[in-house]
Amino acid sequence: MAPGQEPSMGQSVVTDSGARAYATMIAKARSLVPQLRERAARTEELRHLPPETEQDLHDAGLFRMLQPKRVGGAEFDYVALIDCAELLGQADASVAWNFANLASHHWMLAMFEQRAQDLVWGRDPDVLIASSFIFPAGRARKVEGGYRLHGSWPFSSGVGSCAWNMLASVVSSDDEADGIEYRIFLLPKADYKILDTWNVAGLRGTGSSDVEVSDAFVREHMTVAVGDLAGGAPPGSKVNPNPLYALPVFSLFPYVLSGVALGNAQACLDDYTEVARHRISTYNRAKLSDFQSTQIKIAEASAKIDAARLIMRSACIEAMEHARSKHTPDTAIKTRYRRDGAFSVNLCTDAVSMLFAASGARGLFTTGVLQRQFRDAHAINSHLAFNFDAAGTNYGRVALGLPSENLTL
Repeated sequence: MAPGQEPSMGQSVVTDSGARAYATMIAKARSLVPQLRERAARTEELRHLPPETEQDLHDAGLFRMLQPKRVGGAEFDYVALIDCAELLGQADASVAWNFANLASHHWMLAMFEQRAQDLVWGRDPDVLIASSFIFPAGRARKVEGGYRLHGSWPFSSGVGSCAWNMLASVVSSDDEADGIEYRIFLLPKADYKILDTWNVAGLRGTGSSDVEVSDAFVREHMTVAVGDLAGGAPPGSKVNPNPLYALPVFSLFPYVLSGVALGNAQACLDDYTEVARHRISTYNRAKLSDFQSTQIKIAEASAKIDAARLIMRSACIEAMEHARSKHTPDTAIKTRYRRDGAFSVNLCTDAVSMLFAASGARGLFTTGVLQRQFRDAHAINSHLAFNFDAAGTNYGRVALGLPSENLTL
């Protein structure tokens, strides 16, 4: 969040008490920034979040900010993911990435049948749930009472700290005429194996290892069809009527994580600006702040970051307005959400890349934060949700009257 900016969910229906609770949550997230930044090097070395970092996020209630109030969650609007991930991302993108991922799974669990919610939250409402939403990685078949599931899924962020996992799979059918069904399966830790595969250049601290499932039985009520998450009333709406749980999940999927890119870029800009205020050129002893090129770089980077923030928050606020009015967005709107989610993160990546290049050799030192911000920016941008070629192509198809190629929308 930019210096001096006041957080707001942007909704006229928010009560005074709700606004105060939201401001308190934002203040808690902001207060964690200094210590999380100090731990960033250790987080990268561990390749997962330090236990004290996860405890800090638990103590602040951040993991449960989208969880239903009926089980002790805060039940804030969806834009909270952007605002809090931005703040945490200013400290460490890996922390913000795992926070946003794991917080969003409480939101998604609220859309499952009540029996699934009660089983998970009844045991521990603070429990962490991992995920991998790569549908072709799994194969499931319908059996009496549920499904048999097997597969191997990459990129299950924070999985080592989680007691459950949401795994996406294609449901096989004996009759191809039945079409393809996409479904999400909720499994306890005993039903999957974690493979220590996370040795990467960026987002090193997220512990996004692979998971493997070998012929697990998953009961029907521990699954949800992607079609039930397209907007409207999912199975869980019977006990969780808040419009938050009527949002189209995969249309808004980029905004689960886009705030991480925003915070990382804002921190990069703030750091660059602070250095430029005081730094003297190595070669001619001129002040960097006097260089027109430095001034222009700051202006361009800040414009891109501010534009990205506006795009991200506007999409989330608009989606909540649709849900409150019981309006399910059409395919054109859904593909726009995906387009804008990718585009806004690309803006953040461009800003970081420009500032990294403008910093010269200073950015190469592993003892500084700039090289980590650069690596993390490009790691974030590599997520499929932020691939503008994919999102832009599908948006263009729909704009031209062709059918959407994204089967999750």
